[in-house]
Amino acid sequence: MKIKTVLIANRGEIAVRVARVARDLGIKSVAIYSEADAGALHTQVADEAYALPGNTAADTYMNVPALLDIAVRAGADAIHPGYGFLSENSEFARTVREAGLLWIGPDPDAIDLLGDKIAARRVAEEVGAPLAPGTSDPIDDWQEARAFAEEHGLPIAIKAAYGGGGRGLKVVDSIEDIEGAFNSAGREAMEAFGRAECYVEKFLTQPRHVEAQVLADAHGNVRVLGTRDCSTQRRFQKLIEEAPAPGLTDAQREGIIEGARAICSKVGYTGAGTVEYIVSADGTISFLEVNTRVQVEHPVTEAVTGVDIIAEQFRIAAGEPLSFSEDPQSHGHAFEFRINAEDILNGFAPCPGTITHFEPPTGPGIRVDAAVRSGSIVPPYYDSLIAKLIVWGPDRDTALARARAALREFTVAGVRTVVPFHRDMVDEPALHSLAEGSGVYTDWVDNNYRPSAALQVDKVEAIYTQRRNVAVEIDGKLVSVGLPVELFQASANPAAGSAAPAAGGAQAGDEGAVTAPFEANLVAWEVADGDTVEAGDAIATVEAMKMESTIKAPKSGTISLAAKEGDRLTPTTVMATIN
Repeated sequence: MKIKTVLIANRGEIAVRVARVARDLGIKSVAIYSEADAGALHTQVADEAYALPGNTAADTYMNVPALLDIAVRAGADAIHPGYGFLSENSEFARTVREAGLLWIGPDPDAIDLLGDKIAARRVAEEVGAPLAPGTSDPIDDWQEARAFAEEHGLPIAIKAAYGGGGRGLKVVDSIEDIEGAFNSAGREAMEAFGRAECYVEKFLTQPRHVEAQVLADAHGNVRVLGTRDCSTQRRFQKLIEEAPAPGLTDAQREGIIEGARAICSKVGYTGAGTVEYIVSADGTISFLEVNTRVQVEHPVTEAVTGVDIIAEQFRIAAGEPLSFSEDPQSHGHAFEFRINAEDILNGFAPCPGTITHFEPPTGPGIRVDAAVRSGSIVPPYYDSLIAKLIVWGPDRDTALARARAALREFTVAGVRTVVPFHRDMVDEPALHSLAEGSGVYTDWVDNNYRPSAALQVDKVEAIYTQRRNVAVEIDGKLVSVGLPVELFQASANPAAGSAAPAAGGAQAGDEGAVTAPFEANLVAWEVADGDTVEAGDAIATVEAMKMESTIKAPKSGTISLAAKEGDRLTPTTVMATIN
């Protein structure tokens, strides 16, 4: 089947990537955008762009009826879901097919089977993949997690049964923390994937994260495009990936690759997918999960194999065989550095705002996949990823040297990013030690990383300034302009669902006033009205950019709550006062 027009059911850099591949293949691309994303880069790169009223993921990029309506209006005959949002939602895939559209992804039944981590564990066991101890079914409450910990010991991992990418994953080292971790994992899973079920497994200490990239067509060809190491993570969110995975023995590499092939062959998988493993400090390999979509880190594999994974997705969906007949060989070495809008000096807190200057590096072996440019607004509603730096070299040392130079050149102003973290990491001995099979592990950053004094970022004025998007028509073209919210405060009324003014008329900046440093949802209070708190106590959990963060008491005293759970907070919202 010849694909003529594809609706890209996503945003950000993956929407830009898919639109550019579609252009290469002679396929018309259709973008969608929320109110906050009006004028975003992906809307400019695509051939057409259609608005989705609202800002939340549920109202926009996960609004299935709205997506299908746009697909019909735009004359699309296929939908590419990218990653995140609805990319691993089997009901969406079925609905797309029932609407007569081509789904650029695996069969919905395969998504159901492998997207259910417990069922995927069973498949892995059937084909002989090693597994860590774990529950065979989702658990109903935190007491079951406690019972598992008492039987198998700590630490344990509480994981969303229907998710991935580190969302809804909590590692627990203390019996007392199990209840809170279970509840938090369920909330994150519901927010990110619409399903809150979790399961528990024994967590292997200091594990590496190693995965295999799979492409499979409808003609029985299952090819594995080598391995990747994704061990450099923060809160189990990947930050640096590389291909091929260094420091593996031939036996380990073969087990990972052939295990991935066997799992995908067993279920008749088609499309792009990733089979993930953990490799413990003692060399034990344990199956982790299957991601039934294209991965954020797919470019590092493209860099060493020369295969365009997104283009292969289009070929497979159209019923064509893969463009290569054997597993492609890797040439050289590549790194990917995720450029997130996060403040490394504030615990990797999300950092929405306006990018005043964006200047990516250039040079041999350098590729930048970006969702932004100078003047772009990074909204608080979605993932913090704004770009990816991919660096290739003929060997690992050369790739690291090129990465060091590229990161020095990379300039982003207006919001804080993790670029200074990456500059630290390319000189970190633990990252270099991966070549010997040791060094960085999945929670190494959480336990060991401290920002280098030499690489501290400059002060960013008004870094968390709240802005409001205003749509302006210029010469018949709709343009989104971000203006400081203070311009609207004289006449604006409190928005529905936002916190009311604090008791006593407290304002942000007043002594004892508690505010969120960025726009966020108030998920839960950790204290009650009238409680006595100490400076530094955790008093609330908020969510922004799909991450939960803790708000701490700025001083000691008696707290008076002014916001309720579920409220939308801005940096000018006084959520509580402490006297």
